[in-house]
Order: sequence, then structure tokens, then C-alpha cells
Amino acid sequence: MVSACFFTALLEYPASPFRHAIPDPFMRRIWIGLAMAGTAVALIYSPWGQRSGAHMNPSVTLAFWWLEKISNRDALFYIGFQFLGGLAGVLFISMLGYHWISHPSVNFIVTEPGSDGSLVAWIAEFAISAFLMTVILFSGRHSSLMRWTGLFAGGLVAAYIAFEAPLSGMSLNPARTLGSAIPAHDFHALWIYFTAPPLGMWVVAAMSKGLKLRLPTHASVCKADLHHH
Repeated sequence: MVSACFFTALLEYPASPFRHAIPDPFMRRIWIGLAMAGTAVALIYSPWGQRSGAHMNPSVTLAFWWLEKISNRDALFYIGFQFLGGLAGVLFISMLGYHWISHPSVNFIVTEPGSDGSLVAWIAEFAISAFLMTVILFSGRHSSLMRWTGLFAGGLVAAYIAFEAPLSGMSLNPARTLGSAIPAHDFHALWIYFTAPPLGMWVVAAMSKGLKLRLPTHASVCKADLHHH
């Protein structure tokens, strides 16, 4: 969240030289997406990410919980600290540059439906969440792909920010959305991001659990990690 706030402010705050250097909104989203992808990959493969499994997202944790790869107690604590971490990151960066972060062009990087409305935003969040979990489970069940799961996830984050963000703000993550909504005092679309991402990932996890994805017998998720090695 510190990284998301920093790079978004750097590229969207009107007085930023980077904002003037890159006038095209799509190009700015590409750069923000690359920055966030790099952040995600770095966290996933970092010692902390390897220790925790690098979920960072209650939707991911709930999907792994449904797959019985994480205990009830651990899931509860993961989700609690994901929400606390998301909020702490936004509050921390706000203390360093409140005028930049609170400016309407940045607005604490809140996730809001685009001009197409709430229904389109909900469908978009559901779809990108479902596809992300599909990629995670597919790569996590093939020994030749396991080590690349974090890179696949980072690549999807970059693509989603560049192309999907105009539809829903690109959340994927209830903790990420709430972390921005609290300091921005903006809760009007919170239901979208608390239902679509968890449901999208749960549907894929349920299908995976029920259908076994017709994978070879040796193929199974080693553990609830995004970096299995």
C-alpha cells in the first residue's frame, strides 16, 4: 500500500513533474502497473513473503482455506493482519505527504466503479479475481511452473492496472480497498470489493476442489504459498 500510494501520487498528482511528463492516462497506468507488479513480485519472493506465503489478500487466504491448505485459526489471523497492514500502509504514507495523497486526483488511491457503473465494476472484479486464482492454482500444481507463480501474479497485476482499472479501480483485494476507504471516508462502493473478489476466487477454488482440474495425480498445491520453493 505504501508503494501503491507513492507511485500513484507520483504519476497522478497535478504538480508532479512525472504527471506532466506523461500526459496520457493509459501510459501512466502502465507505469503504475509495472511499479505495482514489481512490488508484488519483490514481496512474494522476499524472506517475509516466503515465510508467510505472501497472500496479502483476504480473498486469496479464503480460497486456500476452502482448499483446506490453511487452518481456521491461521486464516483468521492472516485476514485480520492483512486489513491492518493495508490501513497502516496508507496512514503511514499519508503522514509523509498528506497533501499529495489526499488530493482529489489521488484521493488515498480509493477503488471506485468507473463510468460504466457498479454492475460492470462488480463483474470486472469477479472476472479478474477468478482468473488470478486460476493462474495461481494451475501454476501451483505443476512442478515446472511452481517457482514462477509469483511472476505470473505480478504480470497479471500490471495488466489489470493498465487495462481493467477504468472499470473498477482494480482492487482484487478487500483489505486494499478498505485501507484506502477509511482515510478517504469513502465507503459507497465497498460492497463491490467485499463480495466480487472473494466470490471470484472461491468459485475457482470450489471448482478446483470438486473437479480436481483433471490434473496428474502428482499435481497438488504444496501449501498455501505463492512461492512454493
